[in-house]
Amino acid sequence: MRSEVEKAIKEMRDKKATGRDDMSGDILKMLGEDGLRIMTQLISNIFETGEWPKNLTEVTMIASKKPAATQDNDDSTISLVAYKAKIVARIFRQRN
Repeated sequence: MRSEVEKAIKEMRDKKATGRDDMSGDILKMLGEDGLRIMTQLISNIFETGEWPKNLTEVTMIASKKPAATQDNDDSTISLVAYKAKIVARIFRQRN
């Protein structure tokens, strides 16, 4: 599990908007050994119990117009998801 978490963190893109937890992928990459241990423990608990912490299930969605929008239906939605949730999702996808 630890190697999966470490790989998922390393693959996160840099300089992206933060989710509701105000934590970016850049910060997760700087947490070091203690942070990696805590993230591995958190994710292991999610896998074992099947229960997600509430703060990882909250998403902020922002509706915006595309820059070159010419019609009313030229909208796009930006979803700000906690990076910790993105790491869990990435591990789920890699396992399937």
